[in-house]
Amino acid sequence: MDFLAGLNDRQREAVLHTEGPLLIMAGAGSGKTRVVTHKIAYLIEEKNVYPGNILAITFTNKAANEMKTRVADLLNTEVDHMWMGTFHSICVRILRRNIDKLGYEKSFTIYDRDDQKTVIKECIKEVNVDKDMYKESYLISRISSLKDEQMDPDEFINMNYNDFRERNIGEIYGLYQKKLKAYNALDFDDLLIRAVELLEEDSDLLDYYQKKFQYIFVDEYQDTNKIQYKLVRLLSAWHKNICVVGDSDQSIYSWRGADITNILNFEKDFPGAKVILLEQNYRSTQSILNVANSVIKNNDSRKDKKLWTDNKEGDQVIYEQCEYSDEEAFFVAKRIHEFLYKGYKPSDVAILYRTNVQSRIFEEIFMTEELPYKIVGGLKFYDRKEVKDLIAYLNFIENPNDNVSLKRIINTPKRGIGNATIEKIEKYAAETADSMYGVILSIEDVPGLNTRAINSIKPFVELMNRFMAMKEIMGIKDFIEAVIEHSGYIEELERENTIESKTRIDNIKDFLSVALNFEQKNEDANMDDFLASISLLSDVDKTVDTDNMITMMTVHSAKGLEFPIVFLVGMEDGLFPISRAFENDDDLEEERRLCYVAVTRAEQQLIITNAKKRTIYGNTSFTISSRFLDEMGDTIVRNEKKIVKLKKHDDTGLKERLLDVFDYDESRFIAPKAKVKNNSNMDIEVGTKVKHKKWGIGTIVMIKARDDGDKELTIAFDNEGLKKLLQSIAPIQIV
Repeated sequence: MDFLAGLNDRQREAVLHTEGPLLIMAGAGSGKTRVVTHKIAYLIEEKNVYPGNILAITFTNKAANEMKTRVADLLNTEVDHMWMGTFHSICVRILRRNIDKLGYEKSFTIYDRDDQKTVIKECIKEVNVDKDMYKESYLISRISSLKDEQMDPDEFINMNYNDFRERNIGEIYGLYQKKLKAYNALDFDDLLIRAVELLEEDSDLLDYYQKKFQYIFVDEYQDTNKIQYKLVRLLSAWHKNICVVGDSDQSIYSWRGADITNILNFEKDFPGAKVILLEQNYRSTQSILNVANSVIKNNDSRKDKKLWTDNKEGDQVIYEQCEYSDEEAFFVAKRIHEFLYKGYKPSDVAILYRTNVQSRIFEEIFMTEELPYKIVGGLKFYDRKEVKDLIAYLNFIENPNDNVSLKRIINTPKRGIGNATIEKIEKYAAETADSMYGVILSIEDVPGLNTRAINSIKPFVELMNRFMAMKEIMGIKDFIEAVIEHSGYIEELERENTIESKTRIDNIKDFLSVALNFEQKNEDANMDDFLASISLLSDVDKTVDTDNMITMMTVHSAKGLEFPIVFLVGMEDGLFPISRAFENDDDLEEERRLCYVAVTRAEQQLIITNAKKRTIYGNTSFTISSRFLDEMGDTIVRNEKKIVKLKKHDDTGLKERLLDVFDYDESRFIAPKAKVKNNSNMDIEVGTKVKHKKWGIGTIVMIKARDDGDKELTIAFDNEGLKKLLQSIAPIQIV
């Protein structure tokens, strides 16, 4: 077989270079996997290299399996003897054979995150520290970082002996490691650390593996950390036939320990190395690549290259600035309807944003617009635990008989109210035919509770009573802000101090945006109305085809993926690039690389958006357009159409203004279907039975007048649940 057929000149050069260190600097969409698989097949078939003498390391099992399958297809034979897998799986193979030399048994257990939490809990108890001050997830993250820096517990304790908190962390770290050893277990960090330790301590074993692996391949080399780099250096020292593939312009994981200097210093670390640039892109149009090149050239820490393609020039990249963040979401929905009308599928479309908190406004609009979507790398906004917890607080304060909400919040955050106490309260409530809250108002009467349990309940009762009084005199948004502040929920997450907890805090704060928008659109509304709107909004149709949905995700989650149509939203300073990057040049360069990754996910169409004013974390404020837009220069077309400003930030006439601005057929505002008749004069009332073309028979359960003269109908369909529709354009008839 001709393993060079179909390769371009640079790809062919990379395949034929078989001796000595090689860096393949592969731009986005340049066919790097094709090069690596053809190179491995070439070595086996043309150079007679035994598959067992080849080591190929990837970052995901999916990538390893894909690579192995491609090589097997090229050779038309099995290649099971080849060592191909993730860093962790390769290290497991080495350790299973030799870990007894480090004092472990070969039948060691590999602990996942839940197992780690169990061991950390044991350590917290034995070290006797406040479990509220030392959260399991935070400790696991800190210990992982210390291991990546190859810092052992004793060294860390000595460095921080005068810092009480840090010293305690060191003590927990040390005890954690002792327990792992006693349990004959390794966590994922240990798999790499112990493999390197084994090779460094046993010269015969190192000699064996160095001579065994004649050719070593490392994919996504820009994402390697210190310990992975060390492993690669050790194994490749004898033959020096190491081929690393990556792109310094796509290094976006420094927060996970990735060290971009590993790829930038490759020629220094491996003298005599050859560097081949793969600059021909097979994914995107030239218009899209022009934007990517224009942005990334502003970084200093990179190998200079410029993407190009033989694909057509393609449609120009559009940048649209909207007046408000909700108009941005309407604009995106409207454009998606147009693409669907032209024959694209929902699965052809991706919405990319910098942080998960940005998904909420798009979710709400897409629900209203009946656009099917899925969230990748995060739960839907209203399905997130912290949002559900906050809604449970509001439901209970509004309805103290809501036992389900009470049980969710009574010990959230931790108040020392255990399950046994809750069960006794629930049992007594059932016996006395009272609500659980009615029972705890006279907590001393509940049989079987000790003084400690009673004293843990009383502050909760006082807090709830105070909230119930505050609700009567405060606006919705201000009241929710008070609940967030006084419940202690945020404080608990702040003490946890992890990336996960910070994201959860952002989501809680952004719930204030929901309340603010609701208040501005419904001046006389109360908490009952607000909670009803949330319930209806989150009651989405779960029966849609999950394989044919619009994809919403962060740019980090989009790495390695591609879509015909990409919307890159929220391009504002402080959002993208994120505000914390302004203080550090390295962080700002990583944000720019992240932008480069986002742009190069698009195959045919790229549309970039932002808003002059954004409501986020409960506040509406003016924004500054992302500096990356300036760097794109004339590679993007800036839409000069002006959206009329509102005197007040509400959606009165919003649909009409959007239709005027975009010359958009109103019948397609809800869905790209044929025009429907105007039902404004239909004689309906609560209880009227109607028939919908798609959803069948339903009953009108609520009618709400709108400022534009239209009416919003809430209809309970027999088989589809609750739906909200505008009377004027709803495809319904009275039955």
